[in-house]
Amino acid sequence: MIEKRDFYIDGRWVAPAAPRDCAVIDPSTEEACATISLGDRADTDAAVAAAKAAFPGWAATPPAERLAYVEAILAQYEARKEEMAKAISLEMGAPIDMARDSQAPCLPWHLTNFITAFKEMQFIRPLGPHAPNDRIALEPIGVVGLITPWNWPMNQVTLKVIPALLAGCTCVLKPSEESPLSSLLFAEFVHDAGLPPGVFNLVNGDGAGVGSQLSSHPDVEMISFTGSTRAGRAISLAAAETMKRVTLELGGKGANLIFADADEKAVERGAKHCFNNSGQSCNAPTRMLVERSYYDQAVEIAREVAENTKVGSAHEPGGHIGPVVNQRQYDQIQAMIQKGIDEGARLVAGGLGRPDRLNRGFYVRPTVFADVAPGMSIEREEIFGPVLSIIPFDTEEEAVRIANDTIYGLTNYVQSQDGARRNRLARQLRSGMVEMNGKSRGAGAPFGGVKSSGRAREGGHWGLEEFLEVKAISGWDSEADWAAE
Repeated sequence: MIEKRDFYIDGRWVAPAAPRDCAVIDPSTEEACATISLGDRADTDAAVAAAKAAFPGWAATPPAERLAYVEAILAQYEARKEEMAKAISLEMGAPIDMARDSQAPCLPWHLTNFITAFKEMQFIRPLGPHAPNDRIALEPIGVVGLITPWNWPMNQVTLKVIPALLAGCTCVLKPSEESPLSSLLFAEFVHDAGLPPGVFNLVNGDGAGVGSQLSSHPDVEMISFTGSTRAGRAISLAAAETMKRVTLELGGKGANLIFADADEKAVERGAKHCFNNSGQSCNAPTRMLVERSYYDQAVEIAREVAENTKVGSAHEPGGHIGPVVNQRQYDQIQAMIQKGIDEGARLVAGGLGRPDRLNRGFYVRPTVFADVAPGMSIEREEIFGPVLSIIPFDTEEEAVRIANDTIYGLTNYVQSQDGARRNRLARQLRSGMVEMNGKSRGAGAPFGGVKSSGRAREGGHWGLEEFLEVKAISGWDSEADWAAE
């Protein structure tokens, strides 16, 4: 049993003010694999106080020096990346090969992209030739509270902590209590990289405790949160009292528009993307909209993909999917599958219960529903499991209308060989991101949505700018060098 009860505050590992044990459950076995402690008000206050005290010095640190610290964090990861993969696999159920190949490498991918963007940043720049004595200064916002989820733990920790540090902010991280082990290891990377005390702090806790305390804390200038839309609303309300900046990366119900002229791998690619990470991705293409002339063939391909998707323990090597994260998540997914059946969708693969030969662990059968009508629960609600809904459409206009008829707006997808159509749809779809013909977004592209998916923009220049304030300065003496330049 792993015991990790301490928090990282002011450059030291410290015991909780009032220990409150919390078991971390291995979703592959349903057994406790670790014990952490959940923080209390005193722990949150201590972490915020440390960050506040460290902020003036860190904000004044030359950009090149901040960059060197971040590069040192990357070096720590490279030396211990196998530990990171094993921690993620254990805590949230990502199969070990996926943890090595996709989950843990989120850290170096995003970190190096931030370094590239950071080197291009101008923290003091001219307003324009019309105002030669005006400057725009980009300055760190202050102490930031970072609240991260369990489904892609290092992805979100890196997308928040690294740009905050590069921008000159000090921070308090509250990782999900479901997947704290990877974040505790990340804190070791930060410590061993030699960051000054108080610049980075970590307090474990739940949303009702440490999460709400950070959201309402008067000394926290900004909250960056990734999680459910419901929790995002609560954080926004709590933060409003102290006029914080709030950036939210929330849920999704991505539509994948597949036209009859799509390439032969489009349906297979879309179904596999839906089932990846056991369906626990906010940007998963869970609604597959298919042009009617190709519909029956698409349903058959999706069925075959689901039936050929293996499910197994996160501790075993291979290309299978693992369990979902916990009993609550498992029960919610089962309830949504039952709703799909009750509301008249046609179940073509998967369904209720665990896959064969798996009687313990939070395993879900890869499930495909066809003949899903707009307005059904499985078409409207984020399921966060390996459940695909297939919907026919007759015209491009109908496809756009169905795709946009949702409270969410994170990622949509288009599959067509018609370039003009793709370009047209990319502009018409209401989402923060559109991916077409299986092409991933490039390095440094922002991740974020619109509507109830939140309006954060994480990654690259945009991710850095979220942690910066814009200051307009007039009367600048352009002949004098500012000491910090």
